[in-house]
Amino acid sequence: MRVLVVDDSLTMRRVIKNLLAKIGITDVVEASDGLEALEVLEQTDGIELILTDWNMPNMTGTEFVEKVRSDAKYDNIPIIMVTTNASKSDIIRAIGAGVNNYIAKPFTPETIKEKIEQTMARFKKA
Repeated sequence: MRVLVVDDSLTMRRVIKNLLAKIGITDVVEASDGLEALEVLEQTDGIELILTDWNMPNMTGTEFVEKVRSDAKYDNIPIIMVTTNASKSDIIRAIGAGVNNYIAKPFTPETIKEKIEQTMARFKKA
């Protein structure tokens, strides 16, 4: 599975990549904000999942999700928001933007694995 990880923190991208590797996902591409992520999506075939932060410069995670969801060619890509914004209103806002699941930082390897499995199973049924 090819995963796009979008986060302005290089350290957090490394943490997520390492956690993904521990659960067997090693095909990972990265972007440091929503604008760069849109370019990566355009230039990279086979992305099957997007993990994005909310708080980033240039284009926030919710703005990025809205852009992705406005383009029909990306309808088949599930998106999980990975963020410190964990209030109920934030979660509702992210879901309204088009995310398929939500992970609050900090998180464990078990949490990320569980959320990815849930999201992929639900997305394939839809």
